[in-house]
Amino acid sequence: MKRALLTLAAAVLALSACTGKDAVDQSGSSTFQFRSGTALGKLYPESGRKLAGGFTGKLLEGGTTTLAQRKGKVVVINFWATWCGPCKTETPQFDAVYRTIKARGVDFLGVDTKDVKSNAQSFVKTYDITYPIVFDEQGETALRLGQLPAAALPFTVLVDKQGKVAAVYIVRLSPKDLTGALDQLLAER
Repeated sequence: MKRALLTLAAAVLALSACTGKDAVDQSGSSTFQFRSGTALGKLYPESGRKLAGGFTGKLLEGGTTTLAQRKGKVVVINFWATWCGPCKTETPQFDAVYRTIKARGVDFLGVDTKDVKSNAQSFVKTYDITYPIVFDEQGETALRLGQLPAAALPFTVLVDKQGKVAAVYIVRLSPKDLTGALDQLLAER
């Protein structure tokens, strides 16, 4: 029994080594599948981008939204929660960026995940967050978008005007980091 468990553990370890930074998506899918994060200020090359997976999300204040509704715009999708310390700083900062850049064709969508709805509603009201927030208690949006690792928050996905994933930042972003990347995306065709 001990030998069988050791063999199983070695097999799992060997298979997990195939999902590292240089892993290749062998599915041939035209839809984005997360493999590694993007360095701050960097974007995936346009030629290597894949379409973001579609999703429908329930908005915190009622109704639903989809990523498809934002086609033709650069989209910032920020995953956060009220229990996440860095998110409490980043989310209000993102709202300030949103207010200054939305007229240029940039849309923001917050995804409150693995949280308590009333806590999220209080946070949004207290900090006057003006962009739409999806309430995703189960963390399904990250999976639908492209198998994103929703284990640690915050993280942010940038989607280009063609609906393709242009960056995945798995760290807290400063407004400067975010606006630099958005300026690059807005300059694209």
